[in-house]
Amino acid sequence: MSARALVVLTLVAAALYGLDQLSKYLVVTNLTEGAVVEVFGSVLQWQFVRNPGAAFSIASGMTWIFTILAVGVIGFIIVFARRIRSIGWAVVFGLLLGGVLGNLTDRLVREPSFGQGHVIDFIYTPWMLPAIYNVADIAIVSSMGLFLILTLRGVGLDGVRETKKTAEPVETEAAAETSSPRPATEN
Repeated sequence: MSARALVVLTLVAAALYGLDQLSKYLVVTNLTEGAVVEVFGSVLQWQFVRNPGAAFSIASGMTWIFTILAVGVIGFIIVFARRIRSIGWAVVFGLLLGGVLGNLTDRLVREPSFGQGHVIDFIYTPWMLPAIYNVADIAIVSSMGLFLILTLRGVGLDGVRETKKTAEPVETEAAAETSSPRPATEN
């Protein structure tokens, strides 16, 4: 990993983790659970909920599985990060790491118990998604969007953009004979 990519990955992850945890602290200390606060009418609202599952509260009785998966993702990022030389890929993995750490922290320290804590969600955009989410979720989804862009553009972990290889014509022996000048022969 290049030092610059490592710094970018670390700064992005730390900034997102800090923003996520700060926003959740403010929500828990200032909002009543279930209450809706209109920020921009029906475009953006705050609605404090405790999510025991994944997106859309799917698999709410299996919180411990998401805890284990999050630890696995973090381990993968730490091991995989050594290959990154691209700033774009460093941002991808920084977003993912910051988001996963944010939600994992909730699962580890919040009620009802260690490893099964409920994630604090509060951002509600009824016009866009019928879901309530948080800053960590935004970071995770953004990392997937950037992942797709870099992949479709052919940008490797080293930052080098792969180009489509065009087949070079193979010169046959007969073509080589007709295209190369022949030495003059005497009759």
